[in-house]
Amino acid sequence: MSEPIVRETLEPAQSPELVIITGMSGAGRTTTAKVLEDLDFFVIDNLPPTLIGRVFELAARPGAALGRIALVVDVRGRRLFGDLRATLEELRRRGIPLRVLFLDASDEALLARFTEARRTHPLAGEDRVADGVARERELLRDLRAEADLVIDTTNVTVHGLRDRLVDAFAASDHQGLAVHVVTFGFKHGTPRDADLVLDVRFLPNPHWVEALRPHTGLDAPVREYVLGQDTATEFLERLSGLLDLMIPAFQDEGKRYLTIGIGCTGGKHRSVVLGEEVAERIRGLGLPVQVDHRDHLEE
Repeated sequence: MSEPIVRETLEPAQSPELVIITGMSGAGRTTTAKVLEDLDFFVIDNLPPTLIGRVFELAARPGAALGRIALVVDVRGRRLFGDLRATLEELRRRGIPLRVLFLDASDEALLARFTEARRTHPLAGEDRVADGVARERELLRDLRAEADLVIDTTNVTVHGLRDRLVDAFAASDHQGLAVHVVTFGFKHGTPRDADLVLDVRFLPNPHWVEALRPHTGLDAPVREYVLGQDTATEFLERLSGLLDLMIPAFQDEGKRYLTIGIGCTGGKHRSVVLGEEVAERIRGLGLPVQVDHRDHLEE
């Protein structure tokens, strides 16, 4: 039987900030732990889930001086990892503030990383790496769905991941909803971590205008062309109304992160223009916004 997670009720002022780092093997957990350590988190790697409450107890004691804790919990814990969801439910039931960060990537990207590093997957055993990845994805499916923040590292560099983490976890007075707008091209695949995906391929494509083709949506001629369409204006007006409805509702539900994907065919023109416009409207609501034009430099 698992030991009690927390034996006493803690005052809010005593409660440290707790982040659980989990996700797919090869998706960037080690890099994430290093970045959070740089952000003044006390980091423990490969912690058995049943010890999370013990660590929290120690950190919450007067004089412990551990204000920010990040715990890496993953399938390396073997059978012990199965206790994670029950442990998180118990922590939340007791009102302990925590956030779950889930690192993900496409199967193709994970296989390439394991091949490059010449490592075996922790769940592969004597089978192929692909079998281990498939088992892990099935095992983590529900945990991913319940995570507070999912970061897809498929097309993200180490520096790009660091930027996402700094935006999400750097010490800040802002405690509300943080928004990430990512523009993309459908031909390069949809972002796996998007909470909301908007398809703007209904707008005329600047790619077929010879003078505009070499430019991106960050350039004035493309911006003027896209925003000069009546349908673009109406789309932004209607989307603004939808965001006015959804964002307060997300905040009321306690959501801390919202990722909005905006896609066109190649991710170079229309999505970039509208991504900038959407971000500006969200900033007008007083929320921090990070914009990532994932594919605008792709051919």
